[in-house]
Amino acid sequence: MKHILFVCVENSCRSQIAQAFASIHGKGRVIAHSSGSRPSGVVNPKAIQSMREVGYDLGEHQSKSLDEIPTIEYEYALTMGCGDECPMVNAKHRGDWEITDPKHMNPSDFNLVRDQIEQRVIQLLESLD
Repeated sequence: MKHILFVCVENSCRSQIAQAFASIHGKGRVIAHSSGSRPSGVVNPKAIQSMREVGYDLGEHQSKSLDEIPTIEYEYALTMGCGDECPMVNAKHRGDWEITDPKHMNPSDFNLVRDQIEQRVIQLLESLD
């Protein structure tokens, strides 16, 4: 199974959502991870609610730092558009998705970002096949 890492600054919204969708859509094919360069220590309640609406309990996730992820070679290390770099992460492929931070958005706009992340994750998983 291939390991995929999603990175954002706080590891509270975008990277958590990407990890969740990779786990949902890549079940049995990938192992998804997420982390932050300066983790907030909590998953954003808006992200938890937004993912609950699609049947996923993000409330069980924890915000963690790059120091807390497995030291393995990742197939992909993807940042979410927050200007983060993860030079100490060993990855075959790197990319930046440039996704707007939804943390201050209203619920409907937040869900649009959630859906954008889901589509990007699905495209990524299709490229692995």
